[in-house]
Amino acid sequence: MLVRIAIACWGLALGIPALTVAALASDLKPEEARRFVAGKLFAYNCFEGTTGMGRINADGSVAGTIRMRGANAARYIVLPANTVRVQPESICASVRGVPFQPCFNIVKTSNSTFRGSVSGFGFAYCDFTRVNPRLRMAGGKARERAVKPVELADGAAE
Repeated sequence: MLVRIAIACWGLALGIPALTVAALASDLKPEEARRFVAGKLFAYNCFEGTTGMGRINADGSVAGTIRMRGANAARYIVLPANTVRVQPESICASVRGVPFQPCFNIVKTSNSTFRGSVSGFGFAYCDFTRVNPRLRMAGGKARERAVKPVELADGAAE
């Protein structure tokens, strides 16, 4: 069950026809969406409270975290190559054990954001924001700690 939900959420990463997207929004064709999304790290927030962060690689594999509806702990997921497939007219996901192959729409809302949904279910969407992994590594608790000057033997600070 968790894998199915994760696939749906990650699939949303590749598509969403939103009813209320900014005026500058534009629908992306499958190949445009692949170039916009593949290999980049995105944080996402879904309409029902699911959040996470991850990346869809050029080979269609997926790796990242998912936190279901505000649950306490995020779970790390990895899905194999060809899970997400770019076809001439659509972007679809293929997951073992899921009886159907969901397809997705993507609406680019800015140069670093998009909104996605399963085709035919525009009410159920996720918003994705590109994240710079280098800034994330430099941030967090390590950055919050104050750097204290080192006292030298002569009493001067370095």
